[in-house]
Amino acid sequence: MNWYCVHTRPQKEAKVSAHLAQTYGLETYFPRLRRQRTIRRVKRIVTGPLFPRYLFCRFDFSQRYRAVKFAQDVIGVVSFGDVPAIVDESLINGLKGWAGEAIDVITASPALQTGDKVQINDGPLRGLDAVIQNDMNGRERVAVILSILERDVQMTISRWQLTKVI
Repeated sequence: MNWYCVHTRPQKEAKVSAHLAQTYGLETYFPRLRRQRTIRRVKRIVTGPLFPRYLFCRFDFSQRYRAVKFAQDVIGVVSFGDVPAIVDESLINGLKGWAGEAIDVITASPALQTGDKVQINDGPLRGLDAVIQNDMNGRERVAVILSILERDVQMTISRWQLTKVI
Protein backbone atom coordinates (compact mmCIF):
# COMPACT_ATOMS: atom_id res chain seq x y z
CA MET A 1 0.00 0.00 0.00
CA ASN A 2 1.22 3.47 -0.87
CA TRP A 3 0.46 6.99 0.28
CA TYR A 4 -1.47 9.24 -2.09
CA CYS A 5 -2.45 12.91 -1.90
CA VAL A 6 -6.20 13.53 -1.96
CA HIS A 7 -7.59 16.87 -3.19
CA THR A 8 -10.76 17.95 -1.34
CA ARG A 9 -13.33 20.71 -1.52
CA PRO A 10 -12.46 23.85 0.50
CA GLN A 11 -12.50 23.34 4.28
CA LYS A 12 -13.60 19.69 3.98
CA GLU A 13 -10.23 18.06 4.76
CA ALA A 14 -11.16 16.85 8.26
CA LYS A 15 -14.55 15.55 7.10
CA VAL A 16 -13.00 13.59 4.21
CA SER A 17 -10.26 12.24 6.47
CA ALA A 18 -12.82 10.99 9.00
CA HIS A 19 -15.04 9.55 6.25
CA LEU A 20 -12.22 7.59 4.60
CA ALA A 21 -11.00 6.26 7.94
CA GLN A 22 -14.42 5.28 9.30
CA THR A 23 -16.12 4.04 6.13
CA TYR A 24 -13.25 2.24 4.41
CA GLY A 25 -10.81 1.72 7.30
CA LEU A 26 -8.07 3.59 5.43
CA GLU A 27 -5.12 5.24 7.12
CA THR A 28 -5.25 9.02 6.60
CA TYR A 29 -2.93 11.82 7.59
CA PHE A 30 -4.23 15.38 7.75
CA PRO A 31 -1.43 17.62 9.08
CA ARG A 32 -2.45 20.92 10.63
CA LEU A 33 -0.40 24.00 11.48
CA ARG A 34 -0.73 25.96 14.72
CA ARG A 35 0.55 29.52 14.44
CA GLN A 36 0.05 33.00 15.77
CA ARG A 37 -2.07 35.32 13.63
CA THR A 38 -3.39 38.81 14.10
CA ILE A 39 -7.16 38.86 13.71
CA ARG A 40 -8.85 42.24 14.10
CA ARG A 41 -5.72 43.63 15.78
CA VAL A 42 -5.69 40.81 18.35
CA LYS A 43 -2.94 38.16 18.29
CA ARG A 44 -4.41 34.68 18.48
CA ILE A 45 -3.18 31.13 18.15
CA VAL A 46 -5.05 29.46 15.28
CA THR A 47 -4.88 25.94 13.88
CA GLY A 48 -5.54 25.28 10.22
CA PRO A 49 -4.53 22.83 7.51
CA LEU A 50 -0.83 22.70 6.67
CA PHE A 51 -1.84 22.02 3.06
CA PRO A 52 -5.29 23.60 2.53
CA ARG A 53 -7.61 21.33 0.50
CA TYR A 54 -5.23 18.34 0.66
CA LEU A 55 -4.69 15.32 2.88
CA PHE A 56 -2.75 12.08 2.61
CA CYS A 57 -4.31 8.63 2.42
CA ARG A 58 -2.69 5.19 2.38
CA PHE A 59 -4.53 2.58 0.33
CA ASP A 60 -4.13 -0.25 -2.15
CA PHE A 61 -4.54 1.40 -5.54
CA SER A 62 -6.12 -1.61 -7.24
CA GLN A 63 -8.78 -2.07 -4.55
CA ARG A 64 -9.67 1.38 -3.17
CA TYR A 65 -8.79 3.98 -5.82
CA ARG A 66 -12.37 4.41 -7.09
CA ALA A 67 -13.77 4.52 -3.54
CA VAL A 68 -11.35 7.31 -2.61
CA LYS A 69 -11.66 9.22 -5.88
CA PHE A 70 -15.46 9.28 -5.75
CA ALA A 71 -15.89 9.79 -2.00
CA GLN A 72 -18.05 12.71 -0.89
CA ASP A 73 -16.25 16.11 -1.00
CA VAL A 74 -13.22 14.64 -2.80
CA ILE A 75 -12.21 16.40 -6.02
CA GLY A 76 -9.68 13.73 -6.95
CA VAL A 77 -6.38 12.06 -6.26
CA VAL A 78 -3.34 14.16 -7.25
CA SER A 79 -1.99 12.68 -10.48
CA PHE A 80 0.61 13.20 -13.15
CA GLY A 81 -1.43 12.72 -16.28
CA ASP A 82 -3.51 9.60 -15.70
CA VAL A 83 -1.15 8.13 -13.10
CA PRO A 84 -1.81 9.00 -9.43
CA ALA A 85 1.31 10.36 -7.75
CA ILE A 86 2.71 8.19 -4.97
CA VAL A 87 3.83 10.18 -1.93
CA ASP A 88 7.10 8.95 -0.45
CA GLU A 89 6.63 7.49 3.02
CA SER A 90 9.68 9.41 4.27
CA LEU A 91 7.76 12.66 3.63
CA ILE A 92 4.86 11.46 5.79
CA ASN A 93 7.25 10.27 8.50
CA GLY A 94 9.06 13.61 8.37
CA LEU A 95 5.81 15.52 8.83
CA LYS A 96 4.81 13.24 11.71
CA GLY A 97 8.22 13.75 13.29
CA TRP A 98 7.92 17.51 12.89
CA ALA A 99 4.54 17.41 14.65
CA GLY A 100 6.15 15.69 17.65
CA GLU A 101 3.88 14.93 20.59
CA ALA A 102 0.79 16.70 19.23
CA ILE A 103 -0.94 14.30 16.83
CA ASP A 104 -1.02 15.83 13.34
CA VAL A 105 -0.48 19.39 14.66
CA ILE A 106 2.71 21.21 13.72
CA THR A 107 3.56 24.36 15.65
CA ALA A 108 5.12 27.16 13.64
CA SER A 109 8.18 28.82 15.06
CA PRO A 110 7.60 32.29 16.49
CA ALA A 111 7.66 35.17 14.06
CA LEU A 112 10.80 37.15 13.50
CA GLN A 113 10.91 40.28 15.60
CA THR A 114 12.54 43.65 15.12
CA GLY A 115 16.18 43.47 16.12
CA ASP A 116 16.61 39.71 15.58
CA LYS A 117 19.88 38.70 13.95
CA VAL A 118 19.37 36.47 10.91
CA GLN A 119 21.37 34.84 8.16
CA ILE A 120 20.21 34.72 4.54
CA ASN A 121 20.15 31.06 3.52
CA ASP A 122 18.90 31.28 -0.08
CA GLY A 123 19.29 33.47 -3.15
CA PRO A 124 22.17 35.64 -4.38
CA LEU A 125 22.87 37.05 -0.89
CA ARG A 126 23.18 33.61 0.72
CA GLY A 127 25.53 33.53 3.70
CA LEU A 128 25.23 37.22 4.61
CA ASP A 129 24.11 38.31 8.07
CA ALA A 130 21.38 40.87 8.60
CA VAL A 131 19.19 42.39 11.30
CA ILE A 132 15.39 42.49 11.12
CA GLN A 133 14.28 46.09 10.85
CA ASN A 134 10.55 45.43 10.49
CA ASP A 135 8.67 42.11 10.54
CA MET A 136 5.83 43.60 8.44
CA ASN A 137 3.04 42.07 10.54
CA GLY A 138 3.53 38.40 9.69
CA ARG A 139 3.56 38.88 5.94
CA GLU A 140 5.81 36.82 3.70
CA ARG A 141 8.42 39.56 3.33
CA VAL A 142 10.44 41.32 6.02
CA ALA A 143 12.63 44.42 6.00
CA VAL A 144 16.26 43.74 6.91
CA ILE A 145 19.41 45.81 7.24
CA LEU A 146 22.57 44.37 5.66
CA SER A 147 26.06 45.66 6.36
CA ILE A 148 27.84 45.55 3.01
CA LEU A 149 31.14 47.28 2.32
CA GLU A 150 30.94 49.24 5.59
CA ARG A 151 27.50 50.62 4.70
CA ASP A 152 24.06 49.68 5.99
CA VAL A 153 21.64 48.75 3.21
CA GLN A 154 17.94 48.27 3.79
CA MET A 155 16.02 45.74 1.71
CA THR A 156 12.96 43.50 1.86
CA ILE A 157 13.33 39.75 1.54
CA SER A 158 11.15 36.67 1.88
CA ARG A 159 11.06 35.46 5.49
CA TRP A 160 11.53 31.90 4.19
CA GLN A 161 15.02 32.85 3.01
CA LEU A 162 16.09 33.72 6.56
CA THR A 163 17.36 31.67 9.48
CA LYS A 164 17.46 33.17 12.95
CA VAL A 165 20.98 33.33 14.38
CA ILE A 166 21.14 32.37 18.04
